[in-house]
Amino acid sequence: MRLVAEGLSAKRGEDLIFRDVSFDIGAGEALVVKGPNGSGKSTLLRVVADLLPRESGKIRLAGGETQGFDSVAGACHYLGHRNAMKRELTVEENLRFWKAFFGDSRGGTGVAIDEAADAVGLGGILHLPFGYLSAGQQRRMAMAKLLVAWRPVWILDEPTAALDASAEAMFAGLVKAHLSRGGLALAATHQPLGLGAVSELQMGGFAAIFAEAWV
Repeated sequence: MRLVAEGLSAKRGEDLIFRDVSFDIGAGEALVVKGPNGSGKSTLLRVVADLLPRESGKIRLAGGETQGFDSVAGACHYLGHRNAMKRELTVEENLRFWKAFFGDSRGGTGVAIDEAADAVGLGGILHLPFGYLSAGQQRRMAMAKLLVAWRPVWILDEPTAALDASAEAMFAGLVKAHLSRGGLALAATHQPLGLGAVSELQMGGFAAIFAEAWV
């Protein structure tokens, strides 16, 4: 599977945020989007996830095996600035909702809720209301949402915000494991992600430039 974007542009209101952005990410690959605040990183990710409309361009899944997905959005997990969890529900109830909502897909299955919590280092607090957790714990539990249902495309917006060094290393391990299963990742960040050598897309001033970088 490949995620291909061709000539994307997007507006916020009447303002053009970026234009003519293209990239091609294959199975097992990650693309890191970088650039100053306001350069359109978050907007680009939300356009790819079909959460915002694009002004022009195309986004598609390509390759001999698209695992039965008929849209890019259907193949994606999106982790944005907000954790998309109900504060009043327990951690387990939140993860159970997302597991049921996404369901399993062709090409892979998600892990059990307790396994996902263990994977992010928080297996002992499933019974607590999500709102009781610290900011770092909440972010880690939001990452567990990526694990409970398989989706090949991970779209990650500042995924390591509020994490300490050990949690950042844990997250890097989760992404590497996802890539090793044939998944792919598109991430926007100001911080190193610990993924090694990956492709980088530099946003800014309407231009988008590819580079190879260690992140």
